[in-house]
Amino acid sequence: MQLFILAVGKGRGSAESRLAEDWIGRLPDGGQIVEIESKFPAGVKRTNDEGARLLRALPSASVLAILDPRGKDHSSEELAALIGDWRDSGYTSAAFAIGGADGHATDIRQKAQRIISFGRATWPHMLCRAMLAEQLYRASMIIAGHPYHRGN
Repeated sequence: MQLFILAVGKGRGSAESRLAEDWIGRLPDGGQIVEIESKFPAGVKRTNDEGARLLRALPSASVLAILDPRGKDHSSEELAALIGDWRDSGYTSAAFAIGGADGHATDIRQKAQRIISFGRATWPHMLCRAMLAEQLYRASMIIAGHPYHRGN
């Protein structure tokens, strides 16, 4: 199953961006980070534009999860099980969307099959990308039975 990160903002070669790309590049079935930007000033119009752009970037026939601090916190094993369930349900790809500074628009929230949190802390956007990319790789290794993940 191909795994995608759909993200608001450009990495611009930052260390975190390179780290995220490295983890995505390790995915056995492939993956990609797709970046979008809005030219609108901060506010509802920008958030709605970002949501529309993220939805347009969604690969066809993909299942969608969005990251949001108000979502459900998942262990690595739970994330792997979720991805495995989606794969077994016939999805060939899954996309995980990271919104902009003001979060996600209503349209993309309604389309999402899952809202995922990395805890209640606020994480820098680029670090969140790197953490998500690593967790997607870890989930892939759990599914494959690889020893990369040695859970308790």
